[in-house]
Amino acid sequence: MGKLREHIRTWVQLLFAALTNGYAAGFANGTIYKGASKLVCVPGLNCYSCPGALGSCPIGSFQAVITSRTNKFTFYVIGFLLLFGALFGRLVCGWLCPFGLVQDLLHKIPFPKKLRRLPGDRVLKYLKYVILVGFVIVLPLTVLDIVGQGQPWFCKYICPSGTLFAGIPLIASNPPLRAALGWLFTWKMAILVVLLVLSVVVYRPFCRYLCPLGAIYGLFNPIALYRFRIDAEKCTQCGACRHACKLDISVWETPNSAECIRCGDCRRACPHGAIDTVNPCPARRRKDA
Repeated sequence: MGKLREHIRTWVQLLFAALTNGYAAGFANGTIYKGASKLVCVPGLNCYSCPGALGSCPIGSFQAVITSRTNKFTFYVIGFLLLFGALFGRLVCGWLCPFGLVQDLLHKIPFPKKLRRLPGDRVLKYLKYVILVGFVIVLPLTVLDIVGQGQPWFCKYICPSGTLFAGIPLIASNPPLRAALGWLFTWKMAILVVLLVLSVVVYRPFCRYLCPLGAIYGLFNPIALYRFRIDAEKCTQCGACRHACKLDISVWETPNSAECIRCGDCRRACPHGAIDTVNPCPARRRKDA
């Protein structure tokens, strides 16, 4: 049953990636879909410039607004992030993000020694908050060109999802673009390659250390409608949950850690059934009790 549930998550990831990047003509022709659905954000990283993308990335959309000369705040994107964060927290990362799926699949590749975490993990996990504040908010608002417009610093200089799903397909199908490649594409390819290689060895390095969207959703984990709770009467602190957790979280101590992507491995591994989800319905809680 545990393996079945794990496969269900993979299939949900594949299905959602296909639904949100289903414009096949874009990949065939090297063009970008520009229909009405592009005005709508999808929960995970989903580059606007991906040839197959039918929706927009909330981080990219946020930066597109705050870097413009006329708009400095986007109520829609902020509301969208608040809604999905309040409902699901980082469940979005574990179930609905296409780049998360890529990392999951790469980690399944056999390797002589898998790492539970990178050296310096305690410090590195805060890097995503630095990127969120610095590259997503501060730099786009403060470093302006001659006409008073900023740049989408995260999308332009860091985002590996955009490089993989947008940059590479567009360059592969448009020879003129290949002739215009410069240092920036080389830099972003280097980031992508490092992250893809690391994904084989350590679980989800981008999600752990660099993703600003995961940083936002992670802040909601302790208060999201979907969150975990530990039954103190059942829990023996045996450590089975932490052993099963690929992110190396001490689940019995911090079941709603900002790093948790809600994959469910800990719940399946608990021999005492001590990990459950919070049920927001009072009537159901009385019934369960």
